[in-house]
Amino acid sequence: MGFIIFISLFVITMGLMNLYIWRRFIRKLTHGVGRYFGLVPAILMAGDIAYIVDRITGFLPESLAVYVIASTFIGMTFMLFVVAVVYDLSVTASKRVPFDQDRRRAIKLGFDVTILILAFSYLFKGFVSGIRMPDINRIKVAIKDFPHDKFTLVQLTDVHVGRTIKRDFVEHIVAETNRLKPDIVVITGDLVDFQVSRIEYDLYPLKDIEAPTYFILGNHEYFHGAGESVAYLRTLGIKPLLNDHVCVGEGNAQFNLVGLTDVSGARANFLPPDLTKAYDGCDQGKACVVLAHQPKMIEQMQDYRCDLMLSGHTHGGQIFPFGLLVMAAQPYLAGLYQHTDASQIFVSRGTGYWGPPLRFMAPSEISHITLTAS
Repeated sequence: MGFIIFISLFVITMGLMNLYIWRRFIRKLTHGVGRYFGLVPAILMAGDIAYIVDRITGFLPESLAVYVIASTFIGMTFMLFVVAVVYDLSVTASKRVPFDQDRRRAIKLGFDVTILILAFSYLFKGFVSGIRMPDINRIKVAIKDFPHDKFTLVQLTDVHVGRTIKRDFVEHIVAETNRLKPDIVVITGDLVDFQVSRIEYDLYPLKDIEAPTYFILGNHEYFHGAGESVAYLRTLGIKPLLNDHVCVGEGNAQFNLVGLTDVSGARANFLPPDLTKAYDGCDQGKACVVLAHQPKMIEQMQDYRCDLMLSGHTHGGQIFPFGLLVMAAQPYLAGLYQHTDASQIFVSRGTGYWGPPLRFMAPSEISHITLTAS
């Protein structure tokens, strides 16, 4: 029932967006300009429906190009909706300016052409940023009582290996990770976006990560088989932390690495987050670095030591200004934040992308984090 509701809401939302694009943007373009784009909303809506139906039935051909095109319709719908809102507000405001009709028509024609140029630039930049390889984002974090002057880790998150992100991408991020020579690597969820049995070949290069590597579940692992994901990653030498912790380092130079499962586990009734279990036997006199896929888990840490939480999930919004909607569900969007006097959180923009290969003002990243004593 929940899935049917999701599908219905998706189709209704896409329909309303495309209707708005037509009525408040394309239809209002100066005569002779808008007529060339009249079919755009209908084409986008057909692509949106094809994408969501394929997610249920798999009716589209097993073709990377076909899937990329279908998924891109969603991103284009959102981006043109943003353009339509800007256009609508601008035109509405301009009507209050006292121009004569001839001058107003000339200004509107120039404005329409400018908006179309900006719309194409917005879409083009989104495509270019979406398909490029992730940047290296270097962050320094000072932690109270941290037992090392300098300890480095690489965070990979939201890679979304599946229909469009394949082995070559995984090989690249593994090579970049090894080049950074971190002390440990953490993968903070949404590594997979397809049944693991169908992407084992694509995930296999992860075995070549040279540093000790830890993994936690994200919401997409629950969509495609959390148990299967965990089992396969174990064969690659990656250690899952399923409401568990490990001591990193030796002797007096140890700190706790705590891994929490995703909140989706509560809905799936499989491996829900369990803080009591995760901290069982944990010496909280030592510094604690916590892995949790969704940033909102930081709000559940009041009774547990959490010097630094590492999260993903948000993609930094992926396509600006979608991040404004993300922030309605998550307390933090991207970057390093001081949550309380004793707790910080870093939220990665993600290493891959979900859905359309589009990003705007939210580039993908491999996070290279240096931990130091404060």
